[in-house]
Amino acid sequence: MTVAEVGTEYQTAVPPVLEAQNIVKRFGAFTANDQINLHIQPGEILALLGENGAGKSTFVKMVYGLLSPDEGQLFWQGEPVTLTSPQQARQMGIGMVFQHFSLFEMLTVAENIELALSGSITREALPDLIIEKSEAYGIPLHPDSLIADLSVSQRQRVEILRCLLQDPQLLILDEPTSVLTPQEAQQLFEVIERLAEQGCAVLFISHKLDEVKHLARRAVILRGGNLVADVQTDTQTTAQLASLMVGKAVAEISSQPLPDQTEKRFEIEGVSRPAGSAFAVALEQISLSVQAGEILGIAGVAGNGQTELMDVLTGEWLPQTAQGRMLLHRPDGASVDVSVMGPSRRRQHGMGFVPEERNGHGAVLEMSLSENGFLTSHHLSEACQYGQINQQYCHDFAQNITQKFDVRLPKQNPLAAQLSGGNLQKFVVGREMLHNPSVLIVSQPTWGVDVGAAMIIRKAMLECAEKGAAIILISQDLEEIFSLSHHIAVLHEGRLSAAYPTAEMSAEKVGLLMGGAS
Repeated sequence: MTVAEVGTEYQTAVPPVLEAQNIVKRFGAFTANDQINLHIQPGEILALLGENGAGKSTFVKMVYGLLSPDEGQLFWQGEPVTLTSPQQARQMGIGMVFQHFSLFEMLTVAENIELALSGSITREALPDLIIEKSEAYGIPLHPDSLIADLSVSQRQRVEILRCLLQDPQLLILDEPTSVLTPQEAQQLFEVIERLAEQGCAVLFISHKLDEVKHLARRAVILRGGNLVADVQTDTQTTAQLASLMVGKAVAEISSQPLPDQTEKRFEIEGVSRPAGSAFAVALEQISLSVQAGEILGIAGVAGNGQTELMDVLTGEWLPQTAQGRMLLHRPDGASVDVSVMGPSRRRQHGMGFVPEERNGHGAVLEMSLSENGFLTSHHLSEACQYGQINQQYCHDFAQNITQKFDVRLPKQNPLAAQLSGGNLQKFVVGREMLHNPSVLIVSQPTWGVDVGAAMIIRKAMLECAEKGAAIILISQDLEEIFSLSHHIAVLHEGRLSAAYPTAEMSAEKVGLLMGGAS
């Protein structure tokens, strides 16, 4: 049996590269990890699954030296170890690639990598080593490239290569494919599998359960800070894995066929937008239309103009001169040119918006939920008349959202900052849904949320469409795009492809369009 074949077998002759025994971590009265016991063998790819708040991040931060356990013991290659810093973890052979990159944009690839090295590699030798190692692993990089000039997938290569140059014996990957095309994700899988064949253990964190089944032979599942399952992935369906994560059955969610005769609700004709900064993307001749009851999915790798397009659709960016037009066709038959209207006026005509960033954009963290509800209701007479805010309306509206969208609260009417990311996202989405918009623009609605919250959000979007709303869904999650959309278009370098019926698309075709194919 080779090292890579050890897999899930707990071999006494080959001690685990990492073992956790009865690990407990508390934050005040809250227990984030409670008696966690797990192990990972050399050459094993182990999936670590769980909802947001299940305790995954807390556990890996202890493994990486960012936190210390309150009880229990970590063992490294069979010996007890106390980790006090990431630097110590890296020196021992633990590497971690975080979901959100930690790169300096105005430094080169070599300079960013040098910052993380301990000094065993000289500055003179580093460029040649970067070229050699990156090509050997199929993730080619040029050491003199500025990070600001690299695509998102190339930046991730830098993060991974930075870990590989430290010869890790354990590599922790947190949502590594969230910014990749299907083809780029497959390339990453090949790198991971090659590392495992060479004896490196890989702890793989992902919400994409198809990827988990593809890569990992074993998965450990956290729920509420407890390790609730340790399973062979080939014995579980993705639905069964999801059920273990949330503690109840998870239903499959997919859109219903679009009715043959529906009215056009929103259309854009030839809208362009210049790049707002050196790191922004210019939009070129964007045209699209969406019907009542339709969900139009817009796919694309992050950084290809999604933020700029969302600003145009919501009215947060307005053209200085005539650059195409945007028409809203209201259910009452009136057509309104909203091209030069800001977000509030567009809302008055029946549009709703869910931005990508919930913290500070979708919600004001220092405000209560009732106050956040008022932010998108102030144009309604029942919410505000003659400059007087109806506090009872705001309270009832926020309470209605929390009940209908299962928003779990630490106390009555808390500050937005006191909610977990998934619960705040459910609140932001629910706030738009309860206004019954005729057109809904949504960007990355389930970004960073767990399976249970994602199910609630996606189900709400389908119900909104079934009531007749036209929805534009901007998402990097292809599973989400395919399950919800009636038509799919792809955004690449500020250009939007034609919209194709979902039934005519495949992950491969979308991936090619995401890479720039016409």
